[in-house]
Amino acid sequence: MVAAVRPSRAIHFIPVIHEGNTQGSEEEVSVIADVAKRLVGLPFWPDIEGETDRSITWSDILFVAPYNYQVNLLRAALGSEARVGSVDRFQGQEAPIVFVSMCASEASESPRGIDFLFSKNRLNVAISRAEALAIVVGSPGLATTSVSNLHQMELINFFAEIVQHGP
Repeated sequence: MVAAVRPSRAIHFIPVIHEGNTQGSEEEVSVIADVAKRLVGLPFWPDIEGETDRSITWSDILFVAPYNYQVNLLRAALGSEARVGSVDRFQGQEAPIVFVSMCASEASESPRGIDFLFSKNRLNVAISRAEALAIVVGSPGLATTSVSNLHQMELINFFAEIVQHGP
């Protein structure tokens, strides 16, 4: 799985198929924990000065989720060294690597609705926390969410563009 994560790509989508999740996804937590634990300790890719004399650490990674329930699941799985929070918590902070967990199986079942889950501003803020690599983890079915107006179509299209950066 880690071999598919390439720092030359600014965004990487990892599809995780699940059903019935609204505010949290154990399936996504499992994948995120696996990939993150494999990344920690790997040689850091060269920075602007070409330095590669260190390894990736937990402090190089942010874990972001839209719902507090998913934030709590991620904290429990990743431990105290991991920096886990909501989009709002990390506003203004950056890290070389950012994981974004979408957690919902179907946007129509999401308690705050399509506008919250796919908010361009929230997704953009989450992804832009990454200095080098944003890893978005979610159900690929979210990209085919039914919409009821043009605004929702724009939101889904934005997310669908992210999904295209998958394996």
